[in-house]
Amino acid sequence: MGFARTCSVALVGVEGVVVEVQADLEPGVAAFTLVGLPDKSLIESRDRVRAAVVNSGADWPQKKLTVGLSPASVPKAGSGFDLAVACAVLGAAERIDPRVLADIVMIGELGLDGRVRPVRGVLPAVLAAADAGYEQVVVPECTAGEASLVPGISVLGVRSLRQLIAVLTDEPVPEEEPEPAGRPDPMLAALSMPGSGADIGGLTLDGHGLDLADVVGQLSARTAIEVAAAGGHHVMLSGPPGAGKTMLAERLPALLPPLTRGEALEVTAIHSVAGMLPPGKSMIDTAPYCAPHHSATMQSLVGGGPGVARPGAVSLSHRGVLFLDEAPEFSGQALDALRQPLEAGHVVIARSAGVVRLPARFLMALAANPCPCGHYRALGGECDCPPATVRRYQARLSGPLLDRVDLRVEVDAVTRNELAGYGPRGESTQVVADRVRQARERAAARLAETPWRTNSEVPGHALRTRWPAAPGALDEAELDLERGFITARGLDRVLRVAWTVADLAGRDRPFAEDVALALQLRTGISRGVPMTIGAER
Repeated sequence: MGFARTCSVALVGVEGVVVEVQADLEPGVAAFTLVGLPDKSLIESRDRVRAAVVNSGADWPQKKLTVGLSPASVPKAGSGFDLAVACAVLGAAERIDPRVLADIVMIGELGLDGRVRPVRGVLPAVLAAADAGYEQVVVPECTAGEASLVPGISVLGVRSLRQLIAVLTDEPVPEEEPEPAGRPDPMLAALSMPGSGADIGGLTLDGHGLDLADVVGQLSARTAIEVAAAGGHHVMLSGPPGAGKTMLAERLPALLPPLTRGEALEVTAIHSVAGMLPPGKSMIDTAPYCAPHHSATMQSLVGGGPGVARPGAVSLSHRGVLFLDEAPEFSGQALDALRQPLEAGHVVIARSAGVVRLPARFLMALAANPCPCGHYRALGGECDCPPATVRRYQARLSGPLLDRVDLRVEVDAVTRNELAGYGPRGESTQVVADRVRQARERAAARLAETPWRTNSEVPGHALRTRWPAAPGALDEAELDLERGFITARGLDRVLRVAWTVADLAGRDRPFAEDVALALQLRTGISRGVPMTIGAER
């Protein structure tokens, strides 16, 4: 009788669980049994592993073979267990010393010819292995850079099962022929999932940045975008078609500061699981940007799918921007499903296969027309929409959802003079991004001993008690609360925006004019303050 064990990792959402892969050989009729709650793709590993072992020059044991995945109560999905199963079988057959395999975590899919193919989710899998105390991992060669992002882990990248057997048995390592030059590497196909609607850093397809200076006019909307980036506040842009709403939203990610290493690991882990890591880029260090189409379902927004839930758009835009263009065209059920992650910064998805908690701390930008034709109340526009149709269209965005949006700005149509360049040119992305970075640094220094990092995360009670505004600064906001113009939640959000305005202006606390600008950005009612930040005011 032969027995060997090694380890792999099962992913539940973006969190990993170390799984012990055990192989047992007994005399009897040759058979291969796989137990431990595997899914369909994992059950198929029996055929992949057998062919890979034979085509790698090793003998397949002609005995009764049982492979167990422990703990058996954890659902296991995908083809990433192939490498561990093959090595456990070879250890039980004494082709590899079983003692060498016991403390190694192996992740990778096997091709029928023995090549080790990459799988999605290598980074969170290696993070789970490191948290469990393991120090050695074996991964496909093309994902070794991703695995090396985890400190304290020794990473071995292999191209084939033959190479791994040679390394583990101290034999000469055979060379594997690379793919012909100029041909796409088929090994990388498993790492990408096209059609996601996700981009990195607000870049166009040709790689050139989008500059805020390209936006003509729109002083109030530009101010709202700057405040949103500085404090992490959600923003809604409403106006006629062609006014620049989408242009402004697409330039928002470039205003956000680079991700810290901890944030970059979080974002990279999510995109690795979803199969959306940029080619040749092992770590995402800029704010992600996700703009799903308005036909998106609730599951595609918040996460879900058959079996174990997968990250949705809210998780793909974690630490970045989620842009919902033509927001009223989204289904009401899908939009209202955003209410919890907007408040909590994460989403909990319950399925029959288990409960998954996915991070979702994103900045939401909404763009909407005032009516179906887009010309309601527009100067010179001819709107043919009946009043009842306009009301129904605007009511598609529910009150509870809009109450969680800190900034609501009307974007007016661009005039001929503005298009001709007669007015002053707006600031560039670099100038505004530098101001945003300084404001975030002030907020981070103030919140250094707390679990919060941006003003939008701070509870209202903490703002009122630990960091009060200047005396009398909230008088107008409290009067609006009594009149019913804003809710209690709205008052807290006005205070958060006022702190962001103060940070942008370099003040140590909000004054009456900062609160007035925050109210003006939320309610759209003029408060007699200019729609500019800092010294320009």
